[in-house]
Amino acid sequence: MNPLTAHTEIASFTPYPIHHHPVRIQLGQESLTVVWDHGHQSEYHYLWLRDNCHCAECVSSLTREQVFEICDVPLTIKPLNAYISDDHRIIIEWDYAQHTSQFHPGWLLSHCYSDVALQEKKWLPEIWDKARISDELPSTCCDSIMQNDAQLLTWLRELRDYGLALVTNVDTSPNSLIKVANRISFIRETNFGTIFNVEAKADANSTAYTDLRLPLHTDLPTRELQPGLQFLHCLVNDATGGESILVDGFKIADYMRENHPQEFHSLSTIPMSFYNKDKNSDYRCRGTAIVTDSNAEVVEVRLANFLRGPIDVPSHQTMALYTAYRCFIQLTREAKFQFFHRLNAGDLIVFDNRRVLHARNAFDLKTGMRHLQGCYIDRDELLSRIRVLERNTIIDQ
Repeated sequence: MNPLTAHTEIASFTPYPIHHHPVRIQLGQESLTVVWDHGHQSEYHYLWLRDNCHCAECVSSLTREQVFEICDVPLTIKPLNAYISDDHRIIIEWDYAQHTSQFHPGWLLSHCYSDVALQEKKWLPEIWDKARISDELPSTCCDSIMQNDAQLLTWLRELRDYGLALVTNVDTSPNSLIKVANRISFIRETNFGTIFNVEAKADANSTAYTDLRLPLHTDLPTRELQPGLQFLHCLVNDATGGESILVDGFKIADYMRENHPQEFHSLSTIPMSFYNKDKNSDYRCRGTAIVTDSNAEVVEVRLANFLRGPIDVPSHQTMALYTAYRCFIQLTREAKFQFFHRLNAGDLIVFDNRRVLHARNAFDLKTGMRHLQGCYIDRDELLSRIRVLERNTIIDQ
């Protein structure tokens, strides 16, 4: 089935399999309740249902984008009649503008917003420490994700959930990284280029381009939107030292919330400034080191001590921020949170740069060469690729 012509009755290119049928409708003052054949009950407000009508008058059949605007109907809109059709669609005849809507049962149940349904749909990251990731590090061979979409989907889901994944046996020719990254999407270009070379050089504009120890950090906290995924591909690594160190920032944040709640609150509410200074550019961003969403869930970590500007918050917050900041850094130094991994030629490590802090031990160029290539892809591209692969998997079935 062609994904571009399938499921034209819904405002999506994604198919919604029908696993359950509605068996009864109950009309209320502001909403209706659908009872499904597996016992689940879904409440849908009349305004929500009218807003999500998928007919050709309300949604463009070409783009599947909504053309109807909710302000064009009264807040008090309600059904004149509502029933279940013989093909299990829910049909509503509205009391305004003689409009009729029908709802695909697979789509409708998938968009149930009951407390139970929302909890089931909630994505939860696989939080890890050294012990767990040492046993569970997602790893796959390059050929498998380059040639097989099912293998690629498995690997991308693991990368999304753990925020860290390894690819082995990658071609060590320069710029081979591009082909692997393009299996997800296009690469995000920055002032460091589309592909950046991590190797010691005389005119270094970043500590990364020296042989010095690089402390734990996220890349480009100086940007309004930090890069989502970072790729580091090892072309050669004969030098002594240079081991990669990775820490799950979500784990540190969760540990702080449980054991140092005041410090967690300070670090998630008091912003810091980050600067990236170069001869030809000057990037600055101000934000909290721990970022939470509207549900108080940790969704991002923003931290790089070597890019941090002077603390410039009101006097009554200064010591609280310093105390919290020190607590976070001290926790990242604890061995139980640090995962060490030496990249060898052909290894490609990919991690969520807005979650996983990374560092590098100093290395000795007198003992051999060390050359890595890196690039960035935003989180949105990872999630989009997963959804499209999942969509095509459903259609193929």
